[in-house]
Amino acid sequence: MKRQNWLIAACFLAVASCKTTGYVPSNANDDGKIEVVFVQVNDVYEIQPLAAGKEGGMARVAALKKEYKQQNPNTFLVMAGDFLSPSVYNSLQYQGKRIRGKQMVEAMNVAGMDYAVFGNHEFDITENELQDRINESGFMWIASNTFHKTNGQVQPFRRTSGGPAFPETHIMHVKDADGTTAKIGFIGLTLPFNRADYVSYTDVMTTAKTLYNRIKDSVDAVVALTHLLVEDDQKLAKEIPGLALIMGGHEHNMRFVKEGKVYITKAHANAKSAYVNKLLINRKNGKVTVTPQLRYIDETIGFDSLTNIVVNKWTDIAEKNYSSLGFDARAVVMKSGEPLDGREEFLRKQPTNLTRLIVKAMHEAAPQADVAIVNSGSIRVDDILPVPVTQYDIIRSMPFGGGIREVDMKGNLLIQTLETGRKNTGIGGYLLHSEFVTYNNGTWMINNASIDPNKTYRVAISDFLLTGKEANMDFLNEKNKDIVKVYPAETSTSNSLSDIRLAIVRYLQKQ
Repeated sequence: MKRQNWLIAACFLAVASCKTTGYVPSNANDDGKIEVVFVQVNDVYEIQPLAAGKEGGMARVAALKKEYKQQNPNTFLVMAGDFLSPSVYNSLQYQGKRIRGKQMVEAMNVAGMDYAVFGNHEFDITENELQDRINESGFMWIASNTFHKTNGQVQPFRRTSGGPAFPETHIMHVKDADGTTAKIGFIGLTLPFNRADYVSYTDVMTTAKTLYNRIKDSVDAVVALTHLLVEDDQKLAKEIPGLALIMGGHEHNMRFVKEGKVYITKAHANAKSAYVNKLLINRKNGKVTVTPQLRYIDETIGFDSLTNIVVNKWTDIAEKNYSSLGFDARAVVMKSGEPLDGREEFLRKQPTNLTRLIVKAMHEAAPQADVAIVNSGSIRVDDILPVPVTQYDIIRSMPFGGGIREVDMKGNLLIQTLETGRKNTGIGGYLLHSEFVTYNNGTWMINNASIDPNKTYRVAISDFLLTGKEANMDFLNEKNKDIVKVYPAETSTSNSLSDIRLAIVRYLQKQ
């Protein structure tokens, strides 16, 4: 009897042990191990190569995916947000419509994009424009905390042509050559920075924890595809330490963090690099090993021919648009000198050689102005521009363009504007101004003389600032009683005031 009880207990333990691993080999060759590769890019606004063709380009991204897919069929290309905007293409037209990211979606489709998450800048464009891009996309969007506000309801985004709604979670099924299978769960999270009327957000952390707990027991690993501040990614890793990997976007200058056991990877913007993240899943013991590798996308990687056809198509379309605006996109305007620093982390806190160049160009275009002012948020390249600098580099540095307006304003309004810009340090409302305008112990001065609140000054200003839509600057508009005169807007491309980028190009051409 005792022996029988012992046998029953032994059998029970054996069954319990099998249940712990939960794995039954499919055939004799199945080793219980499977590797999945994710090629990750983020914050990509340029489909063509940069730095005189030496860096980036969607055709190289496509080639990189193919390189790894030849080695491992379980290779997937993912986009961690921000690819429809901001882009220099967004101000251009094709077939009577604003392009608004159409070029990027077409390139991503041909390049073999598999998964994407919304970035906050996807919601810069209008509801109808975004819907068009969604309808054109051939890849899967994962939207855990972003929803569509339409017809008085909040519901998932979806293609209007039919098909499923964008999922809050997705479970990928993979199988390798020896028969090992695995399931990988996805959640996709977006920071709620853009409060477009047609978008509704749920709380990032609450949503992530709820969805993770919903799927974690039915998959072998859960990965997060995010477009969050890196601090929020780190918080996410702390709150959900069971995540296998966080593939993120938003920061443009590459981030690599390990929080606990969770890797957080963010590549350089504009596909100057990609993170190649390999997940090795051991079904026998439940262990998941992640190996991240940063791959620079440069001349060592060739062009995928099909994707390159799409890139060349849109490059030709763009150049025709630029020509109609008075630009020769390929023309070099700066052959030598120091690279121009357009990184947001610097120019939103202090002048750089690029911002000083822009302000000097404004003075060249408006020589009668006492002061020139531009908002740092109009500079969106977030990169260092190496020489030689082309007209296209100038165009993409300030993709929104816009004219330079001249206004006569009272000194007290000029002081209020400069002071608000100073307090906007760190955001796009930080103001860049003439070098001879200084701040000293609470006093604003021009050429070492205090600005007189009652005196009238002629100011060259970016036209966007005059709308009052910049952060904390709703007072700065044409109806302000302290704006004495607004000079007519110039619209002819022969006048540099018509487009701040033309002003910069022509200033450089004179140097």
